[in-house]
Amino acid sequence: MRSSLIFLPLLLAACASTGDKPAPSPAAPPLFTETVGKPQRGIETLFVVVHGDGAAGTEIDISGFAKSLAATEPESAVVRLLRPGYADGAGNQSPGTRGAGAGDDYTSDRIAVVGDTIAALRNRYRRARVIAIGEGGGAAVVANLAGLRPNLIDGMVLVSCPCALPEWRRYMAGREKPADPWRAKIDSLDPLQTAGGIAPTLRAALISGADDKTVPARFARSYAEALSLRGIATDFRILPDQGSQILDDPQVIEATRRLASALPRKPQ
Repeated sequence: MRSSLIFLPLLLAACASTGDKPAPSPAAPPLFTETVGKPQRGIETLFVVVHGDGAAGTEIDISGFAKSLAATEPESAVVRLLRPGYADGAGNQSPGTRGAGAGDDYTSDRIAVVGDTIAALRNRYRRARVIAIGEGGGAAVVANLAGLRPNLIDGMVLVSCPCALPEWRRYMAGREKPADPWRAKIDSLDPLQTAGGIAPTLRAALISGADDKTVPARFARSYAEALSLRGIATDFRILPDQGSQILDDPQVIEATRRLASALPRKPQ
């Protein structure tokens, strides 16, 4: 597949029944998920939105982005996912333990359960293309997942991704006080180290803010370059005058829609 690395300043198909036996119900996802809007039959694309990191007690809210995406993609299913141990403001919470928010939350066990959740959703929407959208630490989780389970997703949109994990943690150790959590040994996986397993047919989009002081764009740029060198079609964009809170920026929606339109549709 031809790779295009662009730099600008700027997932219920019923199981078929056999004889008189009722069709089995799809397995419930291991983590909390919520489908936004009212998906119609014949869903073409499943979007799974994975939130970023947060300190203990922080409530996660990505519903605004999910609703905006659902409104612009009516022939899709948009699902927001809570990572292990995280909760939202409505009292929903996923099982498991969250990290401390110092880049320690992208471990193989946590990534595996996110993958199992997306797999359960994919089984529900069998004929849909699957695009995972990750923000911040969620982007690192999605990127690692793409490398570890290459047949799980068809595309990924990574927003403000700390995709060069060791380098990002060193940067944060020099910026945050106390620095000890950022210098501590962790078991998180580095997206640059798992990128070799990504399927060549996957399409990727990476969006960063030019003024992001928490996850400067250079950490996404190095990952985008690595994908491009592997022949992965990659769209990397830097939004001028934008910081770290860019998930709700209209250009993220547009990048997501461009990626979806570039993926081949599955036979219905």
